[in-house]
Amino acid sequence: MAGRLDGRVALVTGASKNIGKGIAVEIGRAGAAVYLTARTLGTGADEPGSLRSTAAEIEASGGQAFPVACDHTDDAATTAVFEEIADRHGRIDLVVNVASPDFSSMVGPAFWELPFDDMTRCLALGPRSNFVTTSLAARMMIPRGEGLVINVSSHGAVHHLLSVPYGAGKAAIDKITADTALELRSHGVAVVSLWPGLVLTEGLMALAAPGPDGRPQLSGLDISFGESPGFTGKACIALATDPGVLARSGQAFKTTQLAREYGFAEDDGSMPAEFLSLRDYLGEDRVPDYWKMVERFAFTPTGADGGSAR
Repeated sequence: MAGRLDGRVALVTGASKNIGKGIAVEIGRAGAAVYLTARTLGTGADEPGSLRSTAAEIEASGGQAFPVACDHTDDAATTAVFEEIADRHGRIDLVVNVASPDFSSMVGPAFWELPFDDMTRCLALGPRSNFVTTSLAARMMIPRGEGLVINVSSHGAVHHLLSVPYGAGKAAIDKITADTALELRSHGVAVVSLWPGLVLTEGLMALAAPGPDGRPQLSGLDISFGESPGFTGKACIALATDPGVLARSGQAFKTTQLAREYGFAEDDGSMPAEFLSLRDYLGEDRVPDYWKMVERFAFTPTGADGGSAR
C-alpha cells in the first residue's frame, strides 16, 4: 500500500540519524511537512548524522523539512517546538517518537554492574519525553478530532533484551501508549507502538564487515535479515493513511506484521525476516556469543503467529 501524506504536518524526534532519519525521510517523501528534532542541527547539509543532512535528503526528494534543535529532556524546548508548529501550520497530524539514549554501553554487564544513571537516561529520554510530546500533540489534535502518535518501542518491553534499563524504558513506553490511547480514543486520536526488528542503521553498518559470502556480518552474525531504517517509516505511513487506525490504538505491532497486513515492503520488494528471538530464527547453537548477551534468555515469542504483538 503506497500512502500519501500531502497536506499533513508531522514531527519526528531523534531524526538526525539512524532509524529516526529513515522514518523522517520516508514521511517527507510521502508529502508531509516534516519537523525534525535532535539535540543539534549540525554544521551543514553534508554532515552525516545531522538534522540538516536529513532535511537536505527530504528536500532533494521534493519534500518539506523543518529541522529544529531540541533536547527532549527539556520540557520548555519541546513546548517551543509545538508552538512553532502551531504558529506556522496551525495543526499537527502525526508525531513519531524516536529519540532515545545510546544503549551500547549497557550490553553485556549484569544490571548491578551498570551505572545507576543508565536507568535515569532510559526513563527520561523515551517514556518521559514521549509523555510530554504526546501531551502537547493531544492539545492540538483533540480540537480537530483526529491525529496519530507513534512510539517506537521494541519487544524488549516484554522480553529481556540488551539490559534491564533498556527493557524498563520500552515497557514504560508501551504502557504510555496503551493508557494515552485509552483516554484519547473518544477524541478520535490514536496512539500506537511499533516494534522494529534489527534495523540496519548507518551506525550499525559502520561496525559490520562483509562475510565470506559478501553479506554483512556483525560480531559473528549475518545481519542481512535486518530491516532498513526506512522500513519503519513505511509502517508509520501505512498507519497514518489507514482510516481505521483507531482500531489499532493502544497496541504494539511488529513492523513486519504491519508490512504483511498493509502490503508494503523494502524498496527492492524484499521482506525482512519476521521473528522475535534469534534462538527461534537460527537455533540455540547458531547464535553467536555476543548476541546471546543481547538476548540473554530464551523465551516463547508472544504474538509470533501474526497477531497483536502485545
